[in-house]
Amino acid sequence: MIAAQDLHAAYRDRAVLRGVTLRLADGELTGVIGPNGAGKSSLLKVLARLLPPSRGTGTLGGRDLYRTFSARQAARRVALLPQDEAAAFPLTVRELVGLGRTPYLNAFGWFSPADVRAVDRAVSALGLRALAERPLGELSGGERKRASVARALAQEASVLLLDEPAAHLDPGHAAALFAVLRRLARAGRTVMVAAHELSLLAHHCDRLLLVDRGRVVLDGRPKRVLASAVTARAFGVPRGSLRGWG
Repeated sequence: MIAAQDLHAAYRDRAVLRGVTLRLADGELTGVIGPNGAGKSSLLKVLARLLPPSRGTGTLGGRDLYRTFSARQAARRVALLPQDEAAAFPLTVRELVGLGRTPYLNAFGWFSPADVRAVDRAVSALGLRALAERPLGELSGGERKRASVARALAQEASVLLLDEPAAHLDPGHAAALFAVLRRLARAGRTVMVAAHELSLLAHHCDRLLLVDRGRVVLDGRPKRVLASAVTARAFGVPRGSLRGWG
């Protein structure tokens, strides 16, 4: 569904991606791991068109990702949960989740029955029914994070990119979230998750990408990636010490 060839990107004069090549398939849950500052968030932003590449190509469904889609068209196909999404406190949970339907609304901003159903499904998927009418300012950090994930799910894009979706979540809700993402992938979505929860990634993902210094340096089955000496060097830990996470 989505692919990249020799992608480079930078913030002003600081390079953050250096020749990334990858292919994400429909029905696949892919985890992205790497040390802090490795380029994981930048990779998701480039694939979501929030950060333009300085070099290289990207395709979505065989079409040029950066030149053939309008912003509205792209938003119907690719949804991003950024790591640092700001919670709009005056909104209720349902209103925040409803923002995920923005690419589908008519010129008057009216919700169709399909939009309402999409919001309801996302709210239910993240276990937020009891909190749906609560203002975000009354919620815990973990509850707001779940609401933000639900906003991305409500977008119903075929490609779902999530940056640290389990941050602030307790173990039970984190495990439930990854189970939801796995079900979405099995239903045909392309799901990519950048996270530090190695055990959850190893258990639920079909493959892991190791990003280090702006490059994808390893791509494979979770157990193989976590057992690799390359991964240990990237994290600065003894070889074999990450094997147990898988």
